[in-house]
This record gives sequence, C-alpha cells and structure tokens, in this order.
Amino acid sequence: MSRHTKIVATLGPASSEAQVLERMVHAGVDVVRMNFSHGTAEDHVARAVAIREAAALAGRPVGILADLQGPKIRVGKFADGRVELHRGAPFILDARCELGDAERVGLDYKDLPKDVSAGDVLLLDDGRLKLSVVRVLNHEIHTVVKVGGTLSNNKGINRQGGGLTAPALTAKDMDDIKTAARIGVDFVAVSFPKSAADMYMARQLMRASGVDALLIAKIERTEAVANLDEILDASDGIMVARGDLAVEVGDAAVPALQKKMIRAARDRNKLTITATQMMESMIVSPVPTRAEVSDVANAVLDGTDAVMLSAETASGKFPVEVVEAMSRVCLEAEKSSDVSLDRDVLNRVFTRIDQSIAMAAIWTAWHLKVKAIASLTQTGSTALWMSRLNSGVPIYALTPEAGARNQMTLYREVFPLLMSQSHQDRDMLLWEAEQILLDQGVVERGDLIVLTIGEPIGASGGTNTLKIVRVGDHPRPDGAEH
Repeated sequence: MSRHTKIVATLGPASSEAQVLERMVHAGVDVVRMNFSHGTAEDHVARAVAIREAAALAGRPVGILADLQGPKIRVGKFADGRVELHRGAPFILDARCELGDAERVGLDYKDLPKDVSAGDVLLLDDGRLKLSVVRVLNHEIHTVVKVGGTLSNNKGINRQGGGLTAPALTAKDMDDIKTAARIGVDFVAVSFPKSAADMYMARQLMRASGVDALLIAKIERTEAVANLDEILDASDGIMVARGDLAVEVGDAAVPALQKKMIRAARDRNKLTITATQMMESMIVSPVPTRAEVSDVANAVLDGTDAVMLSAETASGKFPVEVVEAMSRVCLEAEKSSDVSLDRDVLNRVFTRIDQSIAMAAIWTAWHLKVKAIASLTQTGSTALWMSRLNSGVPIYALTPEAGARNQMTLYREVFPLLMSQSHQDRDMLLWEAEQILLDQGVVERGDLIVLTIGEPIGASGGTNTLKIVRVGDHPRPDGAEH
C-alpha cells in the first residue's frame, strides 16, 4: 500500500552522510528541509548535492525545502555559556550588553526595548522561562523572574500574546534566498510572517534571485493566526509551526488551531505541513511514545499534506528509524481517514474547466473504485486540486517538467513521475501513461483507471478531458508492437 501523507525530514549533522541519506530516502522521506538557522551556505549546497544523488539511486524524487531563519529574537551570549535564573530575582535584558552574567544579558534584536512595556510577560527558550517586565529604561528591559531555570546562549524570546514588530525577512534571509537559488530548491518557508505583505515581499525577492519555488508561510505568530486568510491567499501553503505558536497563543489553543488551519488551507487549494516535536523522544529513543504516535495520526486524520521531523533527523541518534516509524503511523492512520466526497464536492463552485475535470476525476474514481488516477499535467495544478479532497485513490501525476515533479513531492495522495509527452497525439499519450503505471507495478491488466489530459497538448492550465479505461483492453494507437 502506498503512503499518501508525505514526510519532511530536516537535514543536519546526523543525516549528512551519503549512506544515511540513502537509507532515509528508502525509508520514505519525500522532502528534505534545510534549516538556514544553522550551517553555512556551502553546507546546504553540499547536502543538496548529496540528497539528489541519494534520490537518483533510489529512483524516486525528493523535494528540497529551504527554511529561512527569519527574525528569531534571541538573548546574546553569557560569559560562562549559561546562568541560573531564580524565581523573584531581578534580571535585565540589555541591548548594549556584550557578554551576559547572572544579572543581565544582551539582545540580538536591538529594538526589543521599543516593543515592550511594563506588565508584559516575556517567554524565553520556548516558554521554559518567564520574565515579567517591570519597566523599560532606554536600551534596558528590567524584569522579574516569574519562572526560573537555566538560560543559555542564544535562546529565543517571545512576548506572551505576540506583538513584536521585527520584520519577517532579514538581511540574512535575503542572502539565504540567493543560496536557495544556487541549490534550485523546490520550496521556500518564511519564518514569522505577520501578514500577506510579508509573503508578497518574499515572493518578489525569490523572483529577483531566480528562485522558482513554492512559497510556504510558517504560522507561528498571534498576528499570523488573525491574518490567516490573507496569508493563505499570498502563499502556496502553510506550515503549522507549533513551537513558537504555542508560546504566543498558549499550548492548549494549538490543537484546535491546527485543525482550523489545515481545513482553511485545503479549502483554498493550498498545502499544509504539520511540524514541531512530532516524534521528539526519538532524538534519543529508538521507539516513539504513544502520545507521539497519536499526535502524528491526528495530523494525518486532520488532512495535512505532510508531517515534519526536525531535530529527530537533524541531530538525533535514530534518523532512519524515526522516518520508518512515522511512515508506519501515517499508513495506519490513513486506513481510517474520513472520506466525505459527496459533501465536499457538492459544497464547491467550479469556475474553470480544468478544475471541473479534476473534481470529476476524483468523484468518478471514488464511486467506480478505480485502482488509480493518472493525470497528465504540466505544472501539477490538476493533481493539486484532486489532492485537496480525500478520496483514498492514489493520483499519479505525469509531467515532463522536473521542477513540477519535485514540487508535487509534497502533495498528499500524489505520486509524481516524469513523462516526456514529446508528441501531440492524445490517444498515444494516454496509452503511454497506461504503460508507465504498468511498468511501475501500480496497476495490472484488467484494472480500471481514470486518465486526465488537456488539449492542445503541452498547454499549461488546459486539462479538459477525462477518460475511463480498463488497463490492457486496447492496442497501441499507432499499431506498432509494444
């Protein structure tokens, strides 16, 4: 059985060797994430070369996602690397401090004192420590420790309830977009966007650098939740980044927000990645906890396109085993996924011919219980629309464009394949598509399949034909021997 939910794995020191990458691809990785918060441009370029070689050896496409660092607001460094903060003790965040101690620490975001005022609560290290702001004096934020603990170098800062004004794209991000262009990434994720304007700016910078990638907005700010609809309209997809989001809105609010965001994205024909601590225990353990298994399964049942691994594959002890475990959980959860095509299709309005063909293909495939759908596509749009409705029928997207094939590695239920589509005869192309499915072993002679294609051949957005065939029931159209 083919897994419909895709797996995104973050690359790092634990997953940089060619042998490990090959094993991860065989275990089921569909997209690799390059975290631009760590490593040099040359590190990312070398990993991109390695993953492409591993994918070629495995004979299956693997997409590459560049995750921009964004304005991660952090404390500076301590003289001793860390300090212990005790409840009730005073502590100063000082924009001009060079090396911190038990009384104060520097800031990498020098404008933070302008963003906070007395009464605000600052959350450090993903909410593990809490500071209450007493007063702000020029470049100093004077606080009292509400929840203490160990604070080490470069830990992140959030304000409870959000509202920090740091721009979504930094000078470093702009340089990293140029690195993404060198690599030829398939997806770019923007960290901490607050509005559609942030996403429009990112897209302009990508175009100026020659990056032809899908744009993913990471939803991790309170403002982003409020502006979700406009951010979705300005993006190709979203990442439900549950770590920083939980710090700003409160951990109890995240599960319902996850469901809401996935549903909103699917309704707008956008992609979704569910991320953060999905199998956190497997950084050091060869098996996940039962809670983690339930978390991954629930994301699958919510309809997410992909589930993401972070430190589990970047720096964990079991990068291959965690991919295998996640794949098993996804497969099992998909067996009980809710199919509500009747309701979903009846509640949609179609204004385009190609979109109508996509919906008709899904409807027909589900009701006729066909083995597979084969969609001949240039950009992957038809396959994307089909994948927004959960039918349980695998969609094989056949495209002559390597870039489109790699981008479709993130689409739920879609399995992208290269097909030359070098001639103009429609019946011949459909017959060739049938042969590709036979060669791949996904259908057998006698199976019923649904095919979609557009005329004129090769025109983007021109899907206008749906055909239902029984595999092997008709000869090669040009009369030649197969």
